[in-house]
Amino acid sequence: MSEKKKESGGKNSQNSSKKEVVRLLPLGGLDEDGKNLMIIEIDGDIYIAEAGLKFPTIKQALGIECIIPDFSYLIEHKDRIKAIIITHGHDDVMGALPYLLAEVKADVYTTEFTARILGRHLNKSGVRGVKIRIVNPLETKRIGGRPVTFFPLTHSFPQAFGFGVRSKNGWIVYTGEFIEDYNNVHDMYRGEYSALSRFHNEGVLVLMQDSKGSDRSGHTSPSHRIGPTFRQVLENYAHKRIFVTCYTQSVFWMEEMLQECIEMRRPMCFYTRECQELIGDLQAISPQIPDELVISVKDVKKHDNAVIFITGQGRNLFKLMINITNNEESDIRFEDGDIVAACTQMIPGVEKDFGAMENDIYKREGTIIRIDRNAVGMHPAKEDLKMAIYMTTPDYYMPIKGEYRMLCANAMIALEMGIPDDRILILDNGQIATFVNGELVSTEETMELHDALVDGKENWDQAGVVLKDREILSTDGVMVLAIGLDSKTKKIVNGPDVQTRGLIYLREAAYITKDVAKIMEDTIEEMVANHTYENMEARGAVRDKVVKYLQKETGKRPMVLTVILEITPDKAADQK
Repeated sequence: MSEKKKESGGKNSQNSSKKEVVRLLPLGGLDEDGKNLMIIEIDGDIYIAEAGLKFPTIKQALGIECIIPDFSYLIEHKDRIKAIIITHGHDDVMGALPYLLAEVKADVYTTEFTARILGRHLNKSGVRGVKIRIVNPLETKRIGGRPVTFFPLTHSFPQAFGFGVRSKNGWIVYTGEFIEDYNNVHDMYRGEYSALSRFHNEGVLVLMQDSKGSDRSGHTSPSHRIGPTFRQVLENYAHKRIFVTCYTQSVFWMEEMLQECIEMRRPMCFYTRECQELIGDLQAISPQIPDELVISVKDVKKHDNAVIFITGQGRNLFKLMINITNNEESDIRFEDGDIVAACTQMIPGVEKDFGAMENDIYKREGTIIRIDRNAVGMHPAKEDLKMAIYMTTPDYYMPIKGEYRMLCANAMIALEMGIPDDRILILDNGQIATFVNGELVSTEETMELHDALVDGKENWDQAGVVLKDREILSTDGVMVLAIGLDSKTKKIVNGPDVQTRGLIYLREAAYITKDVAKIMEDTIEEMVANHTYENMEARGAVRDKVVKYLQKETGKRPMVLTVILEITPDKAADQK
């Protein structure tokens, strides 16, 4: 605890009879890449930091579109939500917001640029009536009766920011995602880190920082830049058409490439709708592209040095480029010798599609150049993180965002900065850190979370069950058990019949079918004898026993479907 904090009415000056309880509850983002959501709860008031999604890995795919956090706690306590704060417009911090806002109603706080993009997402998702409140650099708002201070950061998305929420026992500071880049003077990306010292003056209870770059030494800057590499491509292929593949949300890299094209007077075509919307958003806050350099798709063939920007998200981007390469798009043709400049870092689930795109480009005698090969993502490296710790001197430190090894690397940085290990919190999703009057009292409480697996726009809350079933079927197979009972006496008149698919080779394990058939018979007869038989309960009891047996015998947990048909006496006689 700094002396400044003690002087300014920190926890030492609090009335001990009036306890302030702060709870930090991550619903996503820890030990994973994406799906970020942190709950900051002060005396029951809930402030939500981000609501992101993540894309499935190839192993997880099985028709999954995306994975979002478990919102059960927020839905249960939706009347206590004071704000949803979205620090920037990337999917890993904003993509799940339409699903959350479909269940709870709360004001969203973000910047002008992110608000434009968020508004379109909400409209497409059919979410109406949401108040999006614009925040400005170094602005303090009272939200839920508490000061919330926002401060701008340098990140790959324009107008990114971090924030602090004031508790009676110090600020809870969430730095978001940032780097220190003092060479960039554009206001859309300019960071203002003096705000961190302002928090320090009043005392910082907890500092939460991004871990995705914590295993890198030094500063991230200038290794995040691709401008010089892209300029070299433009110079080497001055009279060639260049297709650029770039994720729509890699706005900083897009702007670097736009600037190089402008300086070299290369005509530009913005092919996808997402790209056109992005350019419109950028022009709205900072016009810079000369009209004469923008060409339409139909005019591309008139310019042998055109630069065609192809943007999109995840696998869809590469699938589109594959279609273009194979001339399956009606409005543009890929010619032998065209250049593809790929500015797309490998994210989970896209590797196979990128490889397919690369193959097709070479088959058409094109050339692919990875212009981001030596660039790193715009996340804080070791010295960036140390700067924020030095300027805030927090009582407690919490690594967030990233795989477990990254969280640990971030924690080691805090140790190097003199923060005791018992004041560094490495949590799991669903694990709650509870503070009473500024002192950590527990991290033992946990909440069981179940990620929602989304395979489309509708019924996302049920989709997880369906997709989990697909995963089981693809790995462990299925067993179907059917039996017929007399509807009056409940005696067995038909079966049991056992069928399997993808589980075992029955000729080598015939005993298994005999055993599970006997389990079914014995379970039903026992329930009938004890007068506890009920169709649904019997099916569940058989299923549970058979699953345990199969796991012991085969090491697998297949999907087990049980069917108990209760047949009328006349039909039962026919069955004999």
